[in-house]
Amino acid sequence: MYKLLMLFIMTLVACTSSKKGVDLLVKDAIVYTVDDRFSTCTAFVVKDGRIVDTGSAEEMGKRYNAQETLSLEGKYVYPGWIDAHCHFVGYGKSLSAVDAAGTSSLEEIIVLLKKHQANRPESSPDTWITGRGWDQNDWEVKEFPDRSMLDEHFPDTPILLRRIDGHAAWANTRALELAGVTAASKAKGGTVILKDGEPTGIFIDNAIDLVSSIVPESTEEQIVQALKDAQKNCFQVGLTSVNDAGLPMSGVKLIDRMHRSGELKMRINAWLSPSKENYTHFVEKGPYRTDHLSVNTIKLFTDGALGSRGALMLEEYSDDHGNHGLLLTPLEKLEELSRRAYEHNFAIATHCIGDSANRETLKIYAEILGGKNDRRWRIEHAQIIHPDDFHYFGDYNIVPSVQSTHATSDMYWADERIGEERLKGAYAYKQLLEENGWIPNGSDFPVEQINPLFGFYAAVVRKDQAGYPDNGFQTENAITREEALRAMTIWAAKAAFEEDLKGSLEKGKLADFVVTSKDLMTAPEEELFNIKVDATYSGGEVVFKR
Repeated sequence: MYKLLMLFIMTLVACTSSKKGVDLLVKDAIVYTVDDRFSTCTAFVVKDGRIVDTGSAEEMGKRYNAQETLSLEGKYVYPGWIDAHCHFVGYGKSLSAVDAAGTSSLEEIIVLLKKHQANRPESSPDTWITGRGWDQNDWEVKEFPDRSMLDEHFPDTPILLRRIDGHAAWANTRALELAGVTAASKAKGGTVILKDGEPTGIFIDNAIDLVSSIVPESTEEQIVQALKDAQKNCFQVGLTSVNDAGLPMSGVKLIDRMHRSGELKMRINAWLSPSKENYTHFVEKGPYRTDHLSVNTIKLFTDGALGSRGALMLEEYSDDHGNHGLLLTPLEKLEELSRRAYEHNFAIATHCIGDSANRETLKIYAEILGGKNDRRWRIEHAQIIHPDDFHYFGDYNIVPSVQSTHATSDMYWADERIGEERLKGAYAYKQLLEENGWIPNGSDFPVEQINPLFGFYAAVVRKDQAGYPDNGFQTENAITREEALRAMTIWAAKAAFEEDLKGSLEKGKLADFVVTSKDLMTAPEEELFNIKVDATYSGGEVVFKR
């Protein structure tokens, strides 16, 4: 009997010792791995922040000893969600500024400004007030405001408020005086709106710099706090990675320091603004990558935005005759910057809204790329494409990087701007997807809300959250739920050259994952944008739990 007992114990010890040690076992879940087959499993194990194995709880239990077990009781797990185009640093800064999004009148904005000023009693009257979010298309009178109402309530306080898209801004007289702006002020690639020969206080695109350039810079302490605030909010909605579209050298270096110190856990693909110092410090040294930071892309601008009529169009605006929009960067400069990036194996991501901006940029890309390639150069927004130009994406493997909530935000007035015929080639996500067989989706926050499920819903359902329009907006360009999930996970990772690191729950990849109680693949369409994130994990570590 004693010998049998000892044999049993020895066998048990041998079996146990043959198991591999891991940090975490996740089980009792429906796990969407988002691998090539879009397969599911019910369990996976994590060690040192990476996925070690996937399968069933029984299989994992036989192979591994886990220090911690997480039983999810039938909940749903997805790879950590990735925003393929946003402004993470800008969003963080905006959290301490005036948020005018959703306002329906000038009077509402004045109330917000007064409340903001009252909450900072330590400031003097000449301390700048900045903010963002207004949209004249949401007002009863759908026209740009002038500075008169701001002057009436804030004669001594300089104010600069950017439009929701960031491509127009509204300032008062005090701000214009400090900036030295007059009727004679000019900006290449921008417009100072005049009325009766005087500036109205509205600036379009590059002209915004005439005023914004004198607004005091945020301190490093303020930016650090902004990044922490942005990260907290992003984790709450399931974002574990973001692509920040256009940063200065100082911003990228600060992010890297915060990653290394552990203050910042959000994984960031930081796109560089095309400054001389960025080319010298980063581009000429080649792409840079850690588990938390990638630097491999340069952000350029060809035109402005549709809402402020700065998008560069082949034909004049339907509601503004004679206006074709704005070219923000000379085409020769775009080509020069792109060729320099090509030489150093950097990708290019160029903002293109109008059909002319898209055509000219696609032609520059095609000339440099020369044919099929794996450079993954991107057209950001790819918003209005002439029917003759879709082929460029497939012929030259150019990535159309879209933001699906733009379609449902613009659908109320886009036809007035460009007419029904041109609208057929706008927000054409399905048609763009078919060119290469994949497409990344982002939000462009803070232009839109940070919640990636709003984009998932808009891409699949093509309605606003009130269910308008009844039959959906141009539903021939809706994408499937599987495609929409891929667009905010593995395809977003692929667009950033990070598909080997993240975007799916497969062996060897980072254990970034999101847990929900409802299934994105089967929930009724009207519930999709309301699904809550129960928990978010980064590298197997819980960073948010409801």
